[in-house]
Amino acid sequence: MGWEMWLGVAAVAISAVALIIAMTVWSQQRRRRRLDPPAAVAEALAEETGQLIAFVANPSKPAVAALERTVRQVCAEADLPEPLWLETTIEDPGVGQTREALARGADVVVAVGGDGTVRAVAEGMVGTGKPMGLIPLGTGNLLARNLDLPIADPDEALRIVVAGADRVIDVGWARVLEFAEPDDGARAPASARTAAPGPDAGPATVHGTAGTAGTADTDQAPGASSEGSVAERDTRAAHIFLVIAGLGFDAAMVADADATLKAKVGWVAYFVAGIRHLHGRRLRAQIQLDDTPPVTAKLRTILVGNCGKLPGGITLLPDAVLDDGILDIAAIDTRGGVVGWAQLLGDVVMQGFGVRNDLPAKIGRIDHARAKRVRVRVEGGEQAQVDGDLLGRAVELEAWVEPGGLVVRTA
Repeated sequence: MGWEMWLGVAAVAISAVALIIAMTVWSQQRRRRRLDPPAAVAEALAEETGQLIAFVANPSKPAVAALERTVRQVCAEADLPEPLWLETTIEDPGVGQTREALARGADVVVAVGGDGTVRAVAEGMVGTGKPMGLIPLGTGNLLARNLDLPIADPDEALRIVVAGADRVIDVGWARVLEFAEPDDGARAPASARTAAPGPDAGPATVHGTAGTAGTADTDQAPGASSEGSVAERDTRAAHIFLVIAGLGFDAAMVADADATLKAKVGWVAYFVAGIRHLHGRRLRAQIQLDDTPPVTAKLRTILVGNCGKLPGGITLLPDAVLDDGILDIAAIDTRGGVVGWAQLLGDVVMQGFGVRNDLPAKIGRIDHARAKRVRVRVEGGEQAQVDGDLLGRAVELEAWVEPGGLVVRTA
């Protein structure tokens, strides 16, 4: 046998050994994939099975029971995994349920309820990078209005949850630095970050434990929670807001709104409550924006907003944008009793159409400013609120923005 023949035999043998080795390696890799799929395979499987959606629902809302059946039906028809359905309680208004949902692998967590439920779910979602959906069932539905989500059509809101797009928005935080004496505060509100960072802390800050509170606007049910509760006298707690925090007339109006009337006529109950405070005292406030020197002003209320649309087509902060990394401030003042308030209401309505009344010597006026941080101090203390949840009577309040802190599911 010549050397050419020996070379051919050697080549065949080497090829056979290589084939055997390759088959062995392939078989082992295939077995490992069955036992422990790599990340790429796991992602592919997740895409095939669809997004896991969790719903954090306020059971005090009359529409919730029927909505749960619809949710399960829609997810089944869309070939989505069986949804997670978690209900809020007085002890836990939604923060704990949200964190449980994320721990169980939820891709989207949906707030089903009013503004208090939205705040609680947002508290649990901030900084996670996962989207929060909304099915608004409350009185104000403030964030839903500013995101142009349907507020009277839960089925359409559910469709957006399943097939909508995601948007990154800012969140606001407020903290009472000093409470007035005496104070009738009871429970902490739905979303409170304890031992909270200062206003210069970035989005990566670890969020603390939420305080106890409720998340129901009106119809309180056994085991359900109650939105609009009053905060504990905790000067360390930071409270999330997505729309507007306020000190003065607006918070007093929230505090006096009748729950039964809210159940019957919705947000109009707030305006009925506001009538009682038309002749209330003007506040002497010291206001500091960012690092500028503080200024003193007399006013009825000061609003710090992440966005500016309110019920009834009212736009209090026409320049506010949800994702610009800055807060918009409105200092509102009136003189002249009902006439001043009437002029002020006209100005508010007109600025919603882009028209502003800058005439001098007005008896009702709105002064606008913008800042990343604001601190307000009022003599004697006044009611403070965040998205309709009361914080108690505050002497000094600070608020700051967390840019890009939350992802929301929109149309």
